Amino acid sequence: MTLSLLANIDVDDLERGVAFYTTALGLHVGRRLGVGAVELHGASAPIYVLEKAAGSTPASAVAAPRDYRRHWTPVHLDFIVDDITAAVERACAAGARVEQEVTTHAWGHLAVLADPFGHGFCLIQFIGRGYEEVAV
Repeated sequence: MTLSLLANIDVDDLERGVAFYTTALGLHVGRRLGVGAVELHGASAPIYVLEKAAGSTPASAVAAPRDYRRHWTPVHLDFIVDDITAAVERACAAGARVEQEVTTHAWGHLAVLADPFGHGFCLIQFIGRGYEEVAV
């Protein structure tokens, strides 16, 4: 069985979400899927920006209503970049907030940010052999 991956990012304002992700990360619009979804290309998997109203309930009745203030989730996106300094500057100019300044590890440089919709994400610039530097 072969699996494919795509990512969905809920936002409360579709055009503002598309503008952020295209400007901050250099993604580009693929297809518009009706009035509430846009497919973005330029990453190793397609990213779908989905307009979902604040306060609306996700599919599960046990989930809290959507809230676009800064929140935490155990699943987040990491974007691999060639130049961490330039990537952080570009993301911040588009509206991201730095939550942890760039740190350096054996495998690379890491910046922790939040988008304007409360979602955390990381920018990573690999150095040397990347994660192979620490793989056992």
